[in-house]
Amino acid sequence: MTYLLYNPLSGNRSAQETANLLSTLQVKDSVSINLTEIKEYREFFSRIEPNDTVILCGGDGTLNRFANDTDGIEIACELLYYPIGTGNDFAHDVGYGDQSAPFSVKEYLRNLPSTEINGKQYRFINNVGFGIDGYCCEVGDKLKTTSDKPINYTMIAIKGLLFHFKPTNATVTVDGKEYTYRNVWLAPTMKGRFYGGGMMPTPNQDRNDPDGKVSVMILYGAGKLKTLTVFPSIFKGEHVKHTEMVAIHTGHEISVTFDRPTALQIDGETLLGVTEYRVRAGVPAVSVHR
Repeated sequence: MTYLLYNPLSGNRSAQETANLLSTLQVKDSVSINLTEIKEYREFFSRIEPNDTVILCGGDGTLNRFANDTDGIEIACELLYYPIGTGNDFAHDVGYGDQSAPFSVKEYLRNLPSTEINGKQYRFINNVGFGIDGYCCEVGDKLKTTSDKPINYTMIAIKGLLFHFKPTNATVTVDGKEYTYRNVWLAPTMKGRFYGGGMMPTPNQDRNDPDGKVSVMILYGAGKLKTLTVFPSIFKGEHVKHTEMVAIHTGHEISVTFDRPTALQIDGETLLGVTEYRVRAGVPAVSVHR
């Protein structure tokens, strides 16, 4: 049996239709299940046979939710992923395009970095970050409550850079070494290369790094017009040429502290009023303080 787990909000709310089409055209002996209705994954997988197949249908947020909800659960069956989100940054990072044929994902869910907020741990697939990215997620969440139209995060970022988002100062600590930066616009810590629909803040980051290291990129120091000029180059990874305003550090333990509360995002999930996050690569040991 093949179980198609879909997130009804993925792909601009088209995931159920896509899952049903996949079931009809490609997969025999299958059943579609709304994963938001699964209360307990341990009980769910206890009913799955080792020769069954589970296919996740959704985007990066769906994969993040599944990784967290199944943390500590041994999955014996084959686990595939069908990327039908709006950004699909994870799929692109591992060499697949939008709506590629379902591919094995189980190995990518092992030894993920994680974050802890108010005593609850979260693993992340792509990144955790402060700055204009958290601001964009915050604004996007508000727009979703009033409209069903696709959210243009690039336009939100541009307007934020020009008018609404105010940079802050940050202290970044990487494996015990401390750095300070003023007027920080972005400070994401990356497991893979991509996030935010194709942004590549750390183009040399390897999610399969044998040491499990993660990378933090800081975009800082410049005014809004210079930052706006450089910002589009992040989508090609060419912003790293601007060493006067871009810094990248790689390590196992990373913390970023802002001097005022701001929005933070974890694989696109927004958390408000956060002043610090800490990351330890590959093990569940990230803490975020409000």
